[in-house]
Amino acid sequence: MATLLCSGRKAQNSAMAKPASNIAARSNHDVAAHYEQPVSERMRTFMRLEFLYQQLLYNSELDSSWATRATIAGLHEIMAILSRGDVRSEVHKELDHHLDVLQRFKSQPGVDSGRLDTLISNLLESRAEIDSVGTQYLQPLKESDFLNAIKNRSAIPGGTCEFDLPEYNHWLRQGFDRRQQDLLKWVSVIRPLCDAVTEVLWIIRESAQPVAKVAINGMYQHNMQKDSHCRLLRINLPDGSMLYPEISGSQHRFTVRFLEWSTIDSRAVQTGHDVPFQLTIC
Repeated sequence: MATLLCSGRKAQNSAMAKPASNIAARSNHDVAAHYEQPVSERMRTFMRLEFLYQQLLYNSELDSSWATRATIAGLHEIMAILSRGDVRSEVHKELDHHLDVLQRFKSQPGVDSGRLDTLISNLLESRAEIDSVGTQYLQPLKESDFLNAIKNRSAIPGGTCEFDLPEYNHWLRQGFDRRQQDLLKWVSVIRPLCDAVTEVLWIIRESAQPVAKVAINGMYQHNMQKDSHCRLLRINLPDGSMLYPEISGSQHRFTVRFLEWSTIDSRAVQTGHDVPFQLTIC
């Protein structure tokens, strides 16, 4: 966390709803360079939400009925995750944890106070928004007959075609601005939680620095220190590498195997060469 607050690091933009072009560019870059593995159930949930939220935001800005269909599908998947367990409480706990950590840095020398204040302000705003929506924030979506009809028919292959859901297809034929009004209303229900998850994951990723490692004969094993609070593992390989990592383990120890990929018709196998890579334990 200290590296995040030192001079020379760029502060995050507080605007969480990024343009579709920015999301696409970031996703393409990440696919080429970084591989991530959550090591706790909370992080798995958060990363799935982030993944679906990025898709939803991207598709929601495209003037196409197919993109609108993808947006609705993404909304239902996000609702399914948010309806399991108490995700809102998990996000709240994570925000409180990072606020507590950041507050401790106020008295430490060498900390960029402006960046620190910005981070704390962003987290406080996210927490306030989550508090304001309450525990029944999903009810408007759950009680929508329109969305429920789409959800029920989506369980059937091809179940949302025109003759199955004429009302849905009539709505899809409306102008982009008209569809956007409804999409924005629905997305606004999940936005506070999803924005907070995005904020938390950004802080976790930026709180640690990558370290150069070498996987001997394509394998690397690591035992965590007892006081380690690892949430997320990140592997960085050079652009264009024909290798990709297969990561397994837990918060206590993990193993990385680097597999050689050639085509979709050939099964990937572990490389027999030493592989230099960058490891970030967040």
